Amino acid sequence: MAIQKNIQIKNRKARFEYEILDTYTAGIVLVGTEIKAIREGKASIADSFCEFNAQGELFVINMTVQEYSHATHFNHNPKSERKLLLNKTELKKLYKNVKTSGLTIIPLVLFTNDKGLAKITVALCRGKREFDKRENIKDRDNKRDLSRLKKSFNN
Repeated sequence: MAIQKNIQIKNRKARFEYEILDTYTAGIVLVGTEIKAIREGKASIADSFCEFNAQGELFVINMTVQEYSHATHFNHNPKSERKLLLNKTELKKLYKNVKTSGLTIIPLVLFTNDKGLAKITVALCRGKREFDKRENIKDRDNKRDLSRLKKSFNN
């Protein structure tokens, strides 16, 4: 597979499952061949989440970066925890919100910037209840029906 210029790997379930309160863009500490695999688009953040360790550092967990196809036996571990790079003030704010109000941090988009560095957009989220999800489905269906009516009316 050819290496692409701009990569955007999205977590599509996140906006349906969670109510997004605040977003942050963070750098990722990668080792070995991980950046090459990400540039090939062989990464997934579908079931991933973020946690703080004992030292107050933020890590992304369950992010899958498949092994790089052209690597030797020095390849990386696909499911390893990866450290996120944020400012101290942002980390303190996130830590306080997670510990006191029971919110979670979910990755939304994994992308490469203009310099070719891997970045990740994480969001401070609150889990949605079942009726909220049903409301979203209902709104989406209503918008789709309305756009069909407008289209048929214009023709």
